[in-house]
Amino acid sequence: MEQQIITRFSTLGHPQRLALFRLLMRRYPDRVPATELAQALGLKPNTLSAYVNALMQAGLVTQERVGTSLRYAINLDAARETIGYLLHECCRGRPDICLPNATPTSIGDSPMTDRKLNVLFICTGNSARSIFAEAILRDLAGDRIEAYSAGTKPRSELNPFALQVLQQKGHDISALRSKNILEFQGAEAPDFDFVFTVCNQAANEECPSWPGQPISAHWGLIDPVSIDGTDAQKSLAFQQTYGALRNRLIGFTALPLASLDRMSLQKAVDEIGLSTEEGAST
Repeated sequence: MEQQIITRFSTLGHPQRLALFRLLMRRYPDRVPATELAQALGLKPNTLSAYVNALMQAGLVTQERVGTSLRYAINLDAARETIGYLLHECCRGRPDICLPNATPTSIGDSPMTDRKLNVLFICTGNSARSIFAEAILRDLAGDRIEAYSAGTKPRSELNPFALQVLQQKGHDISALRSKNILEFQGAEAPDFDFVFTVCNQAANEECPSWPGQPISAHWGLIDPVSIDGTDAQKSLAFQQTYGALRNRLIGFTALPLASLDRMSLQKAVDEIGLSTEEGAST
């Protein structure tokens, strides 16, 4: 057991293998295609293959073939076992001395309180998917939740097809705008309870840790902006994306947020993110 842990630490001691491990952790529970991993990390296919194989031999990553594509995911049991070794064997099971800035709220299983919660949705352009999520959650949750959205590389304007769909669905679009993620990382920014990425590219990027350790999850969806075709085909793609997000957010707002502990909430939002439902909701 201990030798296996040493092997894992040694494997993660390489900067690019560690970067690959961290990316797959951010994308959990997704299985990510090798081509996407190589592109996100700027690696040649053979170099990626070598790093992936090393992580697989250490038991930290699993592989699955889907058609002609190889897809990879974190072996969460092995990751937990490795991190748990540090906590229990080295720190004597005391997170208060091992975790930086540890507080009872950041390390415990305290349920969400009945205060107003802050939720942030992140994508690359902040012109469609994350804007959809912000508008939908704001209307679904009322005064229980404050919804925000931002982009890692925001566009200067919101997508006109996205605005059209939101207007058709009866959302107030007057306050919506494209925002840079940096706007929410200053001292005056809200403290977030949940942070969701809604596009793969944003999830693949390195982002700083959020204060207060909010619950985070990846709810990746195909970018409707990337769809080619007629205006009718593009409009349909935006309608489908809106519908998929609305279905997920209906599930999210139905969760008993005030009574579930942190681990249960994390599992619940991960499961919502695995939903592949499409089609517009009314």
